[in-house]
Amino acid sequence: MNISLRGYGENVATFQVSGNVTAGMPVKISANGTVSPCAAKDKFCGVALSVRGGYAAVQTAGYMQAPYAGTKPTVGYQTINADGTGKVQTEASGRLLLVTDVDDPAGTCGILLA
Repeated sequence: MNISLRGYGENVATFQVSGNVTAGMPVKISANGTVSPCAAKDKFCGVALSVRGGYAAVQTAGYMQAPYAGTKPTVGYQTINADGTGKVQTEASGRLLLVTDVDDPAGTCGILLA
């Protein structure tokens, strides 16, 4: 891609962690101020950027790149949820998000979180 959307509208919040959260995975709110890994078909609140000492920096808005599973997403508005293994997938249920780019060889897609 000849342009970069990195940094566009990024918002990051710190949450406590429950479960095995790792950087790069979609996460969900599981308790007050706490995130945990998503199960298959969960709607995710954001993506963990880093995890340290029981806390995670979670990107909740802006441009992000994520690995995808299953059917290759297409650019435009897609319904997306978590696949349960740390990736995102297009499904009938989930969040309606804007897919801005797809890198098929890398297995990643660019998404604008709202």
